Amino acid sequence: MTFQKRKNKLLLDQIEKQKAFDEEISRTQSEIQEQTLKHIGWELHDNVGQLLAYASMQLNMLISKAPDDLKVKVSETSDIVKESLKEVRSLSKSLNNDVILNMGFEDSISNELDRLKRMKFSSTELVIVGFQKPIEDKKHEIVLFRILQEFFSNSVKYSEAESLKVTLDYQDTQLIITAADNGKGFDIDSAKKGSGLINMKSRAELIHATFSLESQPNEGVILTINYQF
Repeated sequence: MTFQKRKNKLLLDQIEKQKAFDEEISRTQSEIQEQTLKHIGWELHDNVGQLLAYASMQLNMLISKAPDDLKVKVSETSDIVKESLKEVRSLSKSLNNDVILNMGFEDSISNELDRLKRMKFSSTELVIVGFQKPIEDKKHEIVLFRILQEFFSNSVKYSEAESLKVTLDYQDTQLIITAADNGKGFDIDSAKKGSGLINMKSRAELIHATFSLESQPNEGVILTINYQF
């Protein structure tokens, strides 16, 4: 009996060590991803953004000097460059965690939904239920936002959806986040090994949130996250 108890304790210790190791690996991967996204956000804003701003300025100067038969084309090109600059700046905000923290959780989601509406969807909506409660651990705020971004990305690439809706339901002890699209859906069992689903699940586990994804062919996709305050 003594030997069995020691053996069981050793096995439990090994399981706990492996669990701690896995959590540390996930945390490290998440931090590396955040640094990478932050760097890309800076590059988009500082380099690509500046180039587009310069191109827009040059086109504005050309409009007054262009022949009448080219003015319309130059003006249209200028508008396209301005719209591209707007998209680049919006995207850079959604990639930089410092900007996300400064904007706040809800405003960051709104910014992302507005960007996606311009790019892909005919309608997007953010619904807030209950009294807004701040997420004290700001790293958790970033993780929740990245899970939603992963869901949005999958909707853009695969769903063929026309609308996207996010609901933040603030309750006494938890925040229930629901994201849904009205796309073609998919078979959950066949998608369980996909990298997007794995990324969302591992991020949720990192902050001890529960995570579920529901879908059926031709019935859209619903993501639900339960986060404990």
